[in-house]
Amino acid sequence: MELYASDREQTTDHFVTAWGFRETAHAATDTGESVVLRQGNVQLVVTSGPVTRDFLAAHGDGIADIAFACADPAAAAESARAAGARVSPPGDPGGPAVHGFGDVRHTLLQRDAGRPPGLPRGRDWTPAVPAPEGADSRDPAPELRRLDHIAVCLEAGSLHDVARFYQEAFGHQQLSTEYVEVGGQAMDSIATRSMSGGITFTFLEPDTAKQPGQINEFLARNGGAGVQHLAFLLDEIVPSVLEFEARGVEFLRTPDTYYDALAERIPGLGQEVADLRKTSVLADRDEWGHLLQLFARSPFEQRTLFFELIQRQGARGFGSANIRALYEAVRRSQQHSS
Repeated sequence: MELYASDREQTTDHFVTAWGFRETAHAATDTGESVVLRQGNVQLVVTSGPVTRDFLAAHGDGIADIAFACADPAAAAESARAAGARVSPPGDPGGPAVHGFGDVRHTLLQRDAGRPPGLPRGRDWTPAVPAPEGADSRDPAPELRRLDHIAVCLEAGSLHDVARFYQEAFGHQQLSTEYVEVGGQAMDSIATRSMSGGITFTFLEPDTAKQPGQINEFLARNGGAGVQHLAFLLDEIVPSVLEFEARGVEFLRTPDTYYDALAERIPGLGQEVADLRKTSVLADRDEWGHLLQLFARSPFEQRTLFFELIQRQGARGFGSANIRALYEAVRRSQQHSS
């Protein structure tokens, strides 16, 4: 993933200090400067400079590129083109890239058996100099196992076309559909997943027959469709929340009354409810097991892109309670910042 930032150094410092990422490589060209950050199995490229100017003017800081690893990028590009996708011209130094939702693109990277996808092409990458031993006296941050899912807000009326496009152009499989109504607001959603299981999208659109809600608010602030949040999977969410809070991550707080009936709603939590209450962690379940999650406040000026921590205790999908928790959490955040 590549994040376009108005202030690359400040954004990098946030990921390193608060989330425990480390710098692994740098690149500078006439069009911009980039740094590669890595935490666990999550890799993020932060870029600033002239190449980001139009995107930042339209949307503010946000995810501009979600790369897909392919066995044959050229063949994948042609397959996407046959499905109606806009593809970068042949010979692009960055490799083939497919236009996705909004102004987000998908660079197609070569997948090597047994190795993670490499760095974006077309840039002269230099390995980062490791920090001196003892430079950071804090304990290492909790490890992020992988990117669990990417939530995307879409303009009303485009949900089904976008989900169909990802199935036809990239071979994604549809996981679920869900319509969620909270008060006088409502949204529709479709979740899709790549055949490899490495990329999961949760596409969201507002119901314009209802009152405007947090999806409408995102679209207004972001200047259209875009990535709303990235969800990081980890093993133990409760101690991880405490450690990330100590590093400076600010999480959304959950009303205390939420936990009063939680043990009854989700049998088997037992004494764990007290720990969830202490850390504001939300709980959900499906037919396979439990899901624990918590959302962090956006660190960016426009309050669009934010992050989620998620722990899966057997749960596989995205139930209505899970989506409703997201809806309610973002609404609380907007009320807090208004």
